[in-house]
This record gives sequence, C-alpha cells and structure tokens, in this order.
Amino acid sequence: MKTTVYNFSVSLGWELIRIISQIDRFDASWSTIEKREGASLAQLRTMATIKSVGASTRIEGSKMSDAEVQDFLKELDVSKLEDRDKQEVAGYFASLDIIIDGWNELRISESSIKSLHNVLMKYNPKDVWHRGNYKQHSNAVEANFPDGSRQIIFETTPPGYPTEDQMRSLISWYNQDTEVHALVKSAVLAYEFLSIHPFQDGNGRLSRLLTTLSLLSHGYSWIQYVSFEHEIEESKNAYYRSLRHCQAQRPGEDITEWISYFLTSLINVQDKLSRKLERSDVKGSMSPKEKQVYTYIAINPGCKSGQVSKDLSIPKPTAKRIIADMVSRDILEKFGRGAGVNYSIK
Repeated sequence: MKTTVYNFSVSLGWELIRIISQIDRFDASWSTIEKREGASLAQLRTMATIKSVGASTRIEGSKMSDAEVQDFLKELDVSKLEDRDKQEVAGYFASLDIIIDGWNELRISESSIKSLHNVLMKYNPKDVWHRGNYKQHSNAVEANFPDGSRQIIFETTPPGYPTEDQMRSLISWYNQDTEVHALVKSAVLAYEFLSIHPFQDGNGRLSRLLTTLSLLSHGYSWIQYVSFEHEIEESKNAYYRSLRHCQAQRPGEDITEWISYFLTSLINVQDKLSRKLERSDVKGSMSPKEKQVYTYIAINPGCKSGQVSKDLSIPKPTAKRIIADMVSRDILEKFGRGAGVNYSIK
C-alpha cells in the first residue's frame, strides 16, 4: 500500500507492518518487564549510554573506543578537553543526559533543537561561532571511514531562508500530525533532519539524539536501555546507502528503504535488549562472587581479569576461574589475545 507521509512516498507493505507490530508488542509488555527487572535496568542504562556516546561520535570520525569513553566519563573534567574527540564525547554525553533525564518536559521544537545543538557543540571553542544557530554556509552529508577517507552522500538544503522554512515545516508537521504511526514519524523526522542538515556541524549526532527524544516522547521508554547509535555504527554502510538511494530521488522521494532500515534497526536493538534481560535472569543461579564479577563486568565492559581481581579484592586465580567458567557458559564474551584479553557481558 503506497501512501504519502509528510512530503514523501512510503510503501507500507506487510513486512513493514509486521515489524511495527512486533516492536509494539514488546513495548506493550515493557511496563511489566520494567517492574520485574528493577536494579538490572540501571546497569543496562549505564552500558547503553557509554555505547551510544562512543558509537555516535565514532560514526562522525572519533577514534575513542567504548572502554576509552567509559574511562574518560568516569573522571570528566571539562576544563581539560584538549582534543576534538573528547570534546565531542563530552558534548554528546551532556546532550543525551538532558534527553534521558528530561524527555517528558522536552518537545520537538526549534528552540529545543537549537538548545540541544548548543550543548552538543559547547566544548570546542572553534564551534562558538555557529553552535545553536542554523548554518550560514552550504554543507553536505559525508561518510567518514576508518582509513580517514570521506565520501559525499548527498547535497543538503541551502542555508538561509530555505533551511529555516524547511525546518519550520518539518517541526509543524511532526507536532500536528495525528495519523502517522509514531515509529514512522520518528523515522521521517530523522531522515528529513539529515536531508536539511540545518546546522554547520553536528547534524548526524543531533539526528540520533532527536531520534531518542522522539521515541521516548512517544512512550518507547525501553530505548534508553539499548544503544540505537551502536546499531547504526554496526550497519554504517546500510545506513548511508539507504540515505543515498532515497536522496537521489529528491524532491518528492520514496523513502521506503530508509523506513525499512530504521525499523529493522529498532527490531535489532529490541532483540539485543531481550537477550540482555534473559541474561539477567541467569544471575539468580549465581554464587555471590559470580554476581559480583558479572555486575562489575556489566558496568565496566572491556575490562581485564586483573582489573576485576584488584577492584573486587578477589584473588587473581579465583577471578580468572570465575570469568573462564562464565565464558564457557556463554554469559560473558571474550575479546582479544594474550595481555590484551578483555571481557564484556553478552
């Protein structure tokens, strides 16, 4: 079934309808899960925040690993942000924190979007001239790859009145439409925001923050316990490909491919959350020391056995034995070799 959503064509076939239904079935059961899980969710939220901050900044070219992000955020000192990567991590963390803690009081509006952009960019002195304001110069969406190369994905809306008019039109539609499903609205918001690219820099990161805000605002509160940003990082090629293919038809494009990518990514993070919650059930059968180790690794993904032993005051042989046993039981995941071996929960 082909329909018009905002300024776009979308083919809502049975597969997309099935995915939407699957997401909503999980969402309907979330309040029960939330009551049951309690303290486990605090750990998941901490892990998700680290992954989200790390992934969203790496998509734009940062080189900081999740472990480095975690160590940095533990002792965050905004007076000592000497390089761009750390400035971007600090900005994303501050912006995400505002959304997670205050989403029920935030609206998708020009003022809130500009305010979030101001926070996102506030730690780099070089961004003072443009932060919190729409772009003054033309920009383009570029893909940044690990080898340092870049590729233009598509051209964006010209600065000035065209950008202002399209942002106002998008926000007006988003807040007034009552017929389009919330998940599709969130996908359209992200797509058109990226297409306009309203700010001089930070648009990719801000689009992902707005996606989280939009989903939370529509009642999908479980999104704060997983990392949608990490899912995008893992499927970066598909992310850019779907944007490029849809943009090639602009204006009046068919964005079914983007909607499909967006919803499939949500299904994937939802599945990951379900598996993590299943893992938390395993804790019920653990010994006190095993629970200690499991909880420590959950909060400190990428840690080494020596760290576990030192911080928990457990003898090294005991810590190694417990970790090896949990790896064999498929509760923990082992990464690296030799001195670089580290662990995370599955």
